Amino acid sequence: MPETATPATELASQYIAQVTGDLEANLKEQERIGAEITALQEQLAALQHDHGVLVSMQQALGITTPPSGSAAESESAVLPSPRRKKAVPAAGEKQKTRKSAATPAKKAAKKPAAKKEAAKKPVAKRADSPKAAEPTLVELIRRHLTEQKEPRSAAEISTALSEAHPHRGFAAKVVRVTLEGLVAKSQAERSKQGRSVFYTASEPAAAPEGEAQPKDTDS
Repeated sequence: MPETATPATELASQYIAQVTGDLEANLKEQERIGAEITALQEQLAALQHDHGVLVSMQQALGITTPPSGSAAESESAVLPSPRRKKAVPAAGEKQKTRKSAATPAKKAAKKPAAKKEAAKKPVAKRADSPKAAEPTLVELIRRHLTEQKEPRSAAEISTALSEAHPHRGFAAKVVRVTLEGLVAKSQAERSKQGRSVFYTASEPAAAPEGEAQPKDTDS
């Protein structure tokens, strides 16, 4: 009995050591994967935030994105299938057929084109009307600076515009970029107080001095 008990004890201790090692390796692998997932989630959140800021900047600068899909794909989708070749007519008949077929084809092509152009004009007017009614970010910032008597920071301007127009989002970063654009165009002035940057409306250019009055000639 003592001889058979000893191998069984050694086998059990080997299994215990192996299971303990596998368990520790499993826990370390879980920690590693959990850390990678956390880092990826943080990167995804940062990219989503940057995407929102870039979209707001794109809208503020008036950049329009091209429609999805290539023009080549749309054209290839509407191309008609090739027609079968007919019997070749004589030389005289070929010229008559070309002339008679070309005239109706040209007339038929002009009519749909004219209808398409006429249909595009009302659509373009309807699409432009809402944009004309809504002031741009540049106009809102310029108007706000003109109404203020004291310098304002980009954050203060962003807060004021958000309160005045709650249906539109005004990110402080987008407002700051727009303000710098106005400064570059001499439509706004920038000043520093410590580490803070403030903006004011540019003063209107002084009117040119009048020409010198002519001297009296009655002396």
